[in-house]
Amino acid sequence: MLSIQKKLSNLFYVILGLPSTAMGFALSIQIAVLSWILRTKYNLEIDQIGIVWAAGPIAGILGQPLIGLLSDKVWFWGGRRKPFIIIGGILAALMIFALPNIDKISNFFGIASLMAVAITVALTLDLSINISFNPTRSIIADVTPEGQPRTKGYTWMQSISNLFGSGAYLMGALIGNYFLIYAGVLIVLLFSIGPLLFIEEPRQLAKSVDKPEADSPSDNTTSTDTGKTGATQWKELFKLYFAHGFSWLGIQTMFVYIFAFLEQKLPGMPDLSVADRNLRLGQMIGWSFFILNAVGSIWPAFLLEPMSKRLGRVRTHALMVAIMALGYFGIVLFAKNALLLYSMMCVLTLGWAAVVSLPFAIMSEKVDKSRMGFFMGIFNLSVVLPQLIASSVVGTIVKNAADKGIIFIISGVSLAISAALWLFVSEHRKN
Repeated sequence: MLSIQKKLSNLFYVILGLPSTAMGFALSIQIAVLSWILRTKYNLEIDQIGIVWAAGPIAGILGQPLIGLLSDKVWFWGGRRKPFIIIGGILAALMIFALPNIDKISNFFGIASLMAVAITVALTLDLSINISFNPTRSIIADVTPEGQPRTKGYTWMQSISNLFGSGAYLMGALIGNYFLIYAGVLIVLLFSIGPLLFIEEPRQLAKSVDKPEADSPSDNTTSTDTGKTGATQWKELFKLYFAHGFSWLGIQTMFVYIFAFLEQKLPGMPDLSVADRNLRLGQMIGWSFFILNAVGSIWPAFLLEPMSKRLGRVRTHALMVAIMALGYFGIVLFAKNALLLYSMMCVLTLGWAAVVSLPFAIMSEKVDKSRMGFFMGIFNLSVVLPQLIASSVVGTIVKNAADKGIIFIISGVSLAISAALWLFVSEHRKN
């Protein structure tokens, strides 16, 4: 074990966050490019794009719990999480490369349905990200003690991931989405494989025995045992899953359908030529998500971590999610031009930074540490099931709505419900 890992140095936290950053970068490319390329290059309709997006969550429903369960039990290539990170990273890079070549793949294999190829590529890309995302998060829990060190691991992970994710959107906005795609292939490969050379996984994970819910730690329990976790707190987990699920219903609705809002609401768009409108649309999506991630990269390590020490992680998270809900309603009311849209995106960054960092730290201390991969996989259902709803049911609503502002009304209501539900999740305080 390297000294940086023994000492839990800041450099080690940076390295520890890079595999998750690789998958976050792949996801950023998917968010920035998938709807745009399906709309502008392949001319798919809103509901068809929703169907393509739905393929990923379907893959995640089975993929994440299965990979999590396997990674808890197996050991090869020098680790239990490392092999799945490597496999997922390679597959994700290949599918990113495939995105602008869906038509060529269709012609090469003689497949008449472009939709079928698009769904296959999207499903494999999302499954690849799912294969790796779970282990990249589980490995943080494996090599850090409970309490503030683990919170630091997840907040630093997300700060780094958001920083590079913002770089992805900036590439798309300034240089173009095609450059982003091909640069992303190299970045995903480098960040998913390289850091694993500097991380040593424990061969044995601490085990704990499930006990009745009443025996689990109470809100005010403080423990100095960093080697074992308490019993799995199923009641608390289900409250957490529902709260987190409503967050992702709103967020995924924005990711998938923001292009429809921009096409209708931003001045001058209908008057542009098709080529100019497509370019403008790609740039605005890029700038919007660049702001979401660039500003959002500041908050986890420099605001959420110290704030969590004072208020607790659950209260901090609920507050940030509530602010995000207000930001969505602000887009509906005030985003009449690009500048106002970008201003509202800045408000969304607080909730976004919290959603992709704090729930992992909260959840990791409510489960049996020896089954962390499995519980990370189950936790992912609170992400992919809402994504599936957003990609199918919400797609039909958006297509049939005369006013595409419905997109952010749905997002705002979902985040407001999530903030309220988070207040019912208990806080296990450990410093």
